[in-house]
Amino acid sequence: MTLVPILLYHSISEAASTALRPFTVSPAAFRRHLEVVANSGVWVLSISELIQRRHAGELPPRPAVITFDDGYADFHTEALPILEQFGFAATVFVTTGWLADAGPHAAGRPLDRTLTWSQVKEAAAHRVELAGHSHSHPQLDQIDGTALREELGRNKALLEDELGRPVTTMAYPYGYSNARVRRAVAAAGYEAACAVNNALAARAHDRFAMPRLTVGRGTTMTKFQAAVAGRGVPALYRKERTLTNGYAVVRRTKSAVRHSLSGLRQSR
Repeated sequence: MTLVPILLYHSISEAASTALRPFTVSPAAFRRHLEVVANSGVWVLSISELIQRRHAGELPPRPAVITFDDGYADFHTEALPILEQFGFAATVFVTTGWLADAGPHAAGRPLDRTLTWSQVKEAAAHRVELAGHSHSHPQLDQIDGTALREELGRNKALLEDELGRPVTTMAYPYGYSNARVRRAVAAAGYEAACAVNNALAARAHDRFAMPRLTVGRGTTMTKFQAAVAGRGVPALYRKERTLTNGYAVVRRTKSAVRHSLSGLRQSR
């Protein structure tokens, strides 16, 4: 069984905003990460390539994927030049309402400086897959059906209009989804979607809930090397998985209470 490390980055920077700092990796550390990847013998794919090859039964012996969430400006200034030096593909999940020149489409509150549309287009010309990440970055499983369809549809339409090509993959903001959200993602025309989950991706995983491994400020080189090699990941990411699972229970409880109260109000 082929297990795939799908790496999740946010910001590649020496000095990110306070809110983003735990999810930030320095350019020097990112370069060391890619050196590990280059020396490990893995075949780096984009998310869409991984899905296509998995469907066709043509996965390379050791695939891996490098992804970035949100679309921060340092992807263009720091990450992209290093990726190009190594010749690696990557996938950037873009929150369209957060882009620096979103103009009348601006929505939500990014944690740091973000890409412009021209930089998004430039990345697309350099083995970078541009993919969806909602329009304003809400918790998709906490909004109603109308808002959910708007978030997914607007994000996908803006990306496709600007890039002139289909956008077939997306990632859930904060990694949160449920069956209702996954159905809406499929209905919006996406072929696959990424969560977080901090696990290696296996063929058994739902293509609308592909797990990823978080890489951030606290990721040691030992942990990163083991993650790329696919060794000891459950133990290495036990803390992250425990926190995620615990918070998921809290969020489901809050959602159930909110929907119950909404139903009571409507019945009066």
